[in-house]
Amino acid sequence: EKTGTCYRADHLLKDYCNEKLEKDLTISDKKATELKDVLANLEDFSCEKLGAKIKEYEITAPDTKNTLSDPYPFNLMFQTSIGPSAANIGYMRPETAQGIFMDFKELYNYNGRKLPFAAAQVGQAFRNEISPRQGLLRVREFTLAEIEHFLDPEDKAHPKFSNVAKLEFFMFQREEQMPGQSARKLCLGEAVEKGIVNSETLAYFIGRVYLFLVRLGIDKERLRFRQHLANEMAHYAADCWDAEIETSYGWIECVGIADRSSYDLHAHSEKSGVELQAEEKFSEPKEVVKLVITPMTKELSLAFKENKKKVVLSLKAMNEEEAMLMKATLESEGGIEFYVCTLAKNVTIKKNMVSISKEKTKEHQRKFIPSVIEPSFGIGRIVYCLYEHCFSTRPSKAGDEQLNVFRFSPLVAPIKCTVFPLVRNQQYEEATKVISKELTSFGILHKIDITGTSIGKKYARSDELGVPFAITVDSKTLVTIRERDSKNQVRVNLKDAASVVSSLAKGKMTWRDVSPKRLSSAAAADNTLAESMYPELFSLDGDDDSET
Repeated sequence: EKTGTCYRADHLLKDYCNEKLEKDLTISDKKATELKDVLANLEDFSCEKLGAKIKEYEITAPDTKNTLSDPYPFNLMFQTSIGPSAANIGYMRPETAQGIFMDFKELYNYNGRKLPFAAAQVGQAFRNEISPRQGLLRVREFTLAEIEHFLDPEDKAHPKFSNVAKLEFFMFQREEQMPGQSARKLCLGEAVEKGIVNSETLAYFIGRVYLFLVRLGIDKERLRFRQHLANEMAHYAADCWDAEIETSYGWIECVGIADRSSYDLHAHSEKSGVELQAEEKFSEPKEVVKLVITPMTKELSLAFKENKKKVVLSLKAMNEEEAMLMKATLESEGGIEFYVCTLAKNVTIKKNMVSISKEKTKEHQRKFIPSVIEPSFGIGRIVYCLYEHCFSTRPSKAGDEQLNVFRFSPLVAPIKCTVFPLVRNQQYEEATKVISKELTSFGILHKIDITGTSIGKKYARSDELGVPFAITVDSKTLVTIRERDSKNQVRVNLKDAASVVSSLAKGKMTWRDVSPKRLSSAAAADNTLAESMYPELFSLDGDDDSET
């Protein structure tokens, strides 16, 4: 019985292979090697090959065990109707990047008509996933953060590449994926020298993505950069690498870093008829050989009537290789089939409809369509992977239970600090509130805990929320600052506490820097402000009659 339920063919095959390898204890070495090879090359399989493997392994529908149909391509863009008429079809954006390309001329002018420059955008994107699953990892609506870095296609060097050239991390190049090998550590500079990464600028962004993810808290031993196989490369890409993070679901693609060449600007220019070009002015005129494409408007008007303009724009948009091939074909055969994307069909171009030649000329500037390097961040996936990599457990003091801990770095922890008095004491509680005001003045998100719970349980609660630091008010003049991961504590002056935590949370100092000798100098500037704003904090007196 047909149910009409749809499945991702590659996911069915992947799940089958993983289940066989993990649960079938009788599987032969030969069969295991075959399945591992399928997993290694799955991204490179065509529809036909996926279908053949599904039939070979007799894979059925997971829910009904029915026989599956042959795989077929599916458009992941959400189709919708615009306005009251269903005839006006639109699509929800699958990425944010196209809005930046549409604004290229304004952005180029804003940057003083100079390259390189970049624009960034954060927003929602939509993809009509066949089978959403795995929590935040495969959804139909998600948040993307994308950077479009425009540069000269003839100069893809980067002035800051030396800052990342010595980084060494796991890279999984295309040639090593086919035999089913694993990623190996490579120096980024070496990867560029050997041509593994196609340019300094692409490599620079790979390096910056690596530093960004590691600083967030991603385990660098479970992070790799995988180069796209030839068959999975996007139609626009000259080279593309994915930052993949290992989780309980396997390797998850979280960031794509692609050299999109000049495809997008070229396509928008051809469709709109607006030149989306940059220019390089020469200090002295240069003699160049220039391709000249001259459409014969009279002949084109007779042949294509109202479609003449679209044909003319497509002819003018040809690159040198396409134009010279057309010239040779026209001279030998008198006509050629030419695809016009705005008409979505081939038209016949005859010899009398276009003139193609190369001419020597002196030019004062060079006009060109810029290339684009694009890092694209899947925010939901990164956040999920961060949760997995930061989660751990440790035994309680009594050893009778496991306590949950989120080891968020101070930079990304939602709550930077908890503040509480050691015991229920009015003087300590007042000091706690004033420290809280001071933390607020430094922009440090924190929480106060003045419940009667034991200090150990307060620490455990903070650790479970991923709070990196805790301030305990336990004296008239001193407080204790505790660091979550090491559980180490330091005693500092009460007046220094908020400024020290502020410096730690903002990355101005590390926990190793926190020592009695260095605290006063690190916090001096902040303390002056704090003392003037909250003098009551520094004039607390009275007997310390609390019990610990």
